[in-house]
Amino acid sequence: MTLSWKTDAATLADAVRRRDVSAVELAQAALARIDKLDATLHAFCTPTPELALREATAVDRAIAAGEPVGPLAGVPYGIKDLICTRDVRTMSGAVAYADFVPDEDDVVVERMRAAGAVALGKTNVPEFGYSGVGHNPVCETTVNPWDTTRTPGGSSAGSGAAVAAGLCPIALGSDGGGSVRIPSSFCGLVGVKASMGRVPLYPGTKDERYPGVSSWESLEHIGPMTRTVRDAALMLSVIAGPDARDRLSIPTCDIDWLAAATPKEMKGLRVAYSPDWGYAAVDPEVRRIVGEAVRVFEQDLGCSVEEAHPGFSDPLGAFWALVAMETDLKGMRAIVAEHGDRMTPHLVEFIRRDWKAEDLTDALMVRKAVTNKLWRFMRNYDLLLTPTLAVPAFGLHVQGVEKIDGRMVTPSSWLAFTFPMNMTGQPAASVPAGFTASGLPVGLQIIGRHLDDASVLRAAASFEAARPWADRWPAMAQ
Repeated sequence: MTLSWKTDAATLADAVRRRDVSAVELAQAALARIDKLDATLHAFCTPTPELALREATAVDRAIAAGEPVGPLAGVPYGIKDLICTRDVRTMSGAVAYADFVPDEDDVVVERMRAAGAVALGKTNVPEFGYSGVGHNPVCETTVNPWDTTRTPGGSSAGSGAAVAAGLCPIALGSDGGGSVRIPSSFCGLVGVKASMGRVPLYPGTKDERYPGVSSWESLEHIGPMTRTVRDAALMLSVIAGPDARDRLSIPTCDIDWLAAATPKEMKGLRVAYSPDWGYAAVDPEVRRIVGEAVRVFEQDLGCSVEEAHPGFSDPLGAFWALVAMETDLKGMRAIVAEHGDRMTPHLVEFIRRDWKAEDLTDALMVRKAVTNKLWRFMRNYDLLLTPTLAVPAFGLHVQGVEKIDGRMVTPSSWLAFTFPMNMTGQPAASVPAGFTASGLPVGLQIIGRHLDDASVLRAAASFEAARPWADRWPAMAQ
């Protein structure tokens, strides 16, 4: 078998278990690729080559001794730098945490290690993850492998760039308002935000000792970023499942993730398509590309597709009030008092805002209204399709574009399709829909009913089979 940096994680793990290749060889190849490309990409803010070789050696020794190894045996991966790693620096893109070393792993890191995966290091993020882009005050800016003058999206910026450029086949991201799906769309990847509670979080969002780390509890998800739907399902089979440390985790796991990620007959499924929620500005090229992808569901997969909108108004203000409600404002204000002149300006402004009780309770009511609109809407449909983002990747060192399709918009308007799914907790995935005329990836978002993760994966896998994308790579990766 010929293996390369283009080989998917499932195939690599099978090859390691068969001893066609060693985990150490895979780790060395990935580390060499990081050495070659990451001076340009800046995907990894804290590489861990020594840890990678130790973990790879442990996998090889277990195989040599005839001991069982996990489903990700020897597969190199990146860990988003908002996810805690014991004895490995976790900066969260923040000046205040530039030297922070957690005393425990996040649940997902424990599970990835137990499954035999090999950690290459921490991947770059915007400060505390409060942005959908890839720059922060302490590290070099992460760039998009498809066009290094543009952002890879965020906040899982480094994870997106690393997988898109073939530095590793898979990576962990986190998604509080779209941060797995955003870079997956901009970088041409599969990114899955499973239902709230499918993948437990701890200490992330829960460790009260650390302001910033303890934020976004009812919005945040951790999920896979991969090049294939099967690899995403493989990661979910490892990281999903209940854990007592997360009070929001679903107590049972009733999904066979790998079985769900198998193309399946979709004829007759009822699919809604909302190109703009009825109010959002959308780039014409994005609208065209996503519209063509939606037609695949109707013409190739036999679904019954109808353009329809759930009927809610733009909930962006309510979303940010929910973030404020789940932020340690007192702790973060102390950080701003000490480090504010070196922090991201819009984050400082957010923390200093005089939030009122009514801001927060009004946001809760909006969240309930959006959730109710969506479950009622989804009674009539099996799936809901939208663009993942309103625009293709834009330039570096800005929070967003100011004009979309001739309309002046706020810097967050391009995120219109992602964050509502964090408010409702529904499963949602971004898959590559196609490419712009200039070669930039565009994502299609597939949304399922409450807890119906399996249908989202089946739809993603069926679309992937009809319009495969995994053989297309950015020129810099070659």
